[in-house]
Amino acid sequence: MKTLRKTFIAAIALAGFASPVAAADQALIDAAKKEGKVTWYTALIVNQFAAPVAEAFQKKYGIKVDYVRANAAESILRISNEAKAGKVQADVFDSFGAAGLAKDGILESYIPDSAKRLSKEFYDPNGFWVATNLYILTPGYNSTLVPAAQVPKTFEDLLDPKWKGKMAWGSNGSPSSAAGFVGVVLAEMGEDKGMAYLRKLAEQRIAPVPLAARQVLDQVIAGEYAIALQIFNNHAVISKQQGAPSEWIPMNPALGVLSVFSLTKNGPSKNAGKLLIDYLVSEEGQQLFKAADYMPVDPNILPNDPALRPDGQKFRAKFFSPEEVDQKLPVWNKIWADVFR
Repeated sequence: MKTLRKTFIAAIALAGFASPVAAADQALIDAAKKEGKVTWYTALIVNQFAAPVAEAFQKKYGIKVDYVRANAAESILRISNEAKAGKVQADVFDSFGAAGLAKDGILESYIPDSAKRLSKEFYDPNGFWVATNLYILTPGYNSTLVPAAQVPKTFEDLLDPKWKGKMAWGSNGSPSSAAGFVGVVLAEMGEDKGMAYLRKLAEQRIAPVPLAARQVLDQVIAGEYAIALQIFNNHAVISKQQGAPSEWIPMNPALGVLSVFSLTKNGPSKNAGKLLIDYLVSEEGQQLFKAADYMPVDPNILPNDPALRPDGQKFRAKFFSPEEVDQKLPVWNKIWADVFR
């Protein structure tokens, strides 16, 4: 944590030195300070990002950040249940998609001024979400168990009999699990060829792990499996930097999803929630994503490892908006259940 704090301090200094950061509206800052606290449901890794961001935000504005870590599906279910009970606790949350909660009338429209410098695909025209970072989902592997010469490079390579019983993926129903892999295969190959491929892949006896993608990668690193089929490529880099036998595969195409922040309609600290979103979308906030080895949406702020971001040529990704994720994910999950379980 001490190293992360130093990195975040350096990132903030760099943001201020490199280019002016637009200040949030003073009236919003004053209203947020009166509330004094913001509650944030997050799928981001606590020690890697949430805790240092909470510290940096409180240092800047004097507003306490209470964060609750859960995967995106769990956060959305929790917020939905809170809304039904008339006791919404979260002011903001980040996830792969917020379209379902928006349809249910649980979200409030808010796009910070700091987002207006970004491309329009990075915020909802109706204002119900704004992207802060990109997730690129690829296979990852244990470099001790998989020699460099044997690393599978294509979908077809995954059908090699030597990988039978040696691969795993998450089974929690999110895009970072088996469902997301199904989705990117169908998007790339089409329904007929894609389904034929998935039926062949099912013969490889891929282990369903009821954990988040980060934890699936941890099991691969521990040697439980050789390959994980759907992990965040930046997590593989983070683990490798810490000395783990962790690598990711730029298999074409990867699945690309937007990690978005949304404001709840009836949260207890609405203004502090708005200010936190503004902060993370600002240039200063985007530098914090970079410092934590996440992938900023700001095209002018490259990730620490530029190879993580698809270039559209050697490394491609199929990107899905939150609305597309909301629409397609149930279909992908059903196909996974029918073919692989």
